[in-house]
Amino acid sequence: MSVLTMNLGAHSYPITVEEGALARVGSCFSLRRRVLILTDSGVPAAYAQAVADACAEPHLVTLEPGEANKCPDTWLSVLRIMLKAGFDRGDALVAVGGGVIGDLGGFVAATYMRGIDFYNLPTTLLAMVDSSVGGKVAVDLDGYKNIVGTFYQPRAVLADPCVLQTLDARQYACGMAEIIKMFATSDAAMFARLEDRSACISREELICAALRIKMAVVEADEREGGLRRVLNFGHTVGHAVESISARQPYPLLHGECVSIGMLAMTDGEVRRRLTRLLHRYDLPTAFRCGRDDLCAVLAHDKKAGADGITTVRVPEIGRFTLQKESTDDILGSCGEVISFL
Repeated sequence: MSVLTMNLGAHSYPITVEEGALARVGSCFSLRRRVLILTDSGVPAAYAQAVADACAEPHLVTLEPGEANKCPDTWLSVLRIMLKAGFDRGDALVAVGGGVIGDLGGFVAATYMRGIDFYNLPTTLLAMVDSSVGGKVAVDLDGYKNIVGTFYQPRAVLADPCVLQTLDARQYACGMAEIIKMFATSDAAMFARLEDRSACISREELICAALRIKMAVVEADEREGGLRRVLNFGHTVGHAVESISARQPYPLLHGECVSIGMLAMTDGEVRRRLTRLLHRYDLPTAFRCGRDDLCAVLAHDKKAGADGITTVRVPEIGRFTLQKESTDDILGSCGEVISFL
């Protein structure tokens, strides 16, 4: 068992990573009160039920899975459910699911009565190593990712690697994309261990290694004033690809878009090493779209300013740079990764 602590002063919280920890969720979260449990039908019902069994007064809300529900309409519908049920500022919300449920649940908790206690129980690898910690909560609007949101830290996070046994290979690979992202920018040794097929890395070790990178960044820059932007490696182009892909017959998942986005912001040996590692997890390394479509989405990037978009580049594994770039600069680096129609 590993219990890590996100050190943010009055907003510090524990992150428990332990095989089988779901069975003792009541000792990790304060649940002897009215609790809204937010999940989706793609998550095994037993996970949310384990939380419900530990609550004094559980209220279970199950949504349809997918990014489409991470929207203002669903946010409002959950708020109305809580209002009708009589939730007050002493109650809590637990998100049981992947990144969509965590982002949406956190935004509901942050905005209901100006904030109630929020707990995160991620059930995907991607959510465990990335979206469940750090306090970014949001919904999408008009096809633009995370454009309406805030920073709101959870009271506690519980990551039980056992629940990953029910995760399909594609979703697991998406989590690996986020892990590869963190090692590529900040841990050359762990990146090399992933490349080494003979290396033995337990799920708990892998999750904790990625979490420690994110925690160190968030502790130094909670509100993304500078350093925290390193966590956006692969996300500038990746979010644009995700927005465009959502309108296509077979949309890509978030981690798959990050995979493409990372390659778009690298070149030479770094791109070659990334490509080999991403292929090992059957992650995509190319995309086709209209140049104008990509430009239009990049123009709404949250990191955009009058002087350009703040991008993250990796000149060598384990080292990153932050720089301002124009849309044309970014598009110019996408060759061999994104083919324009």
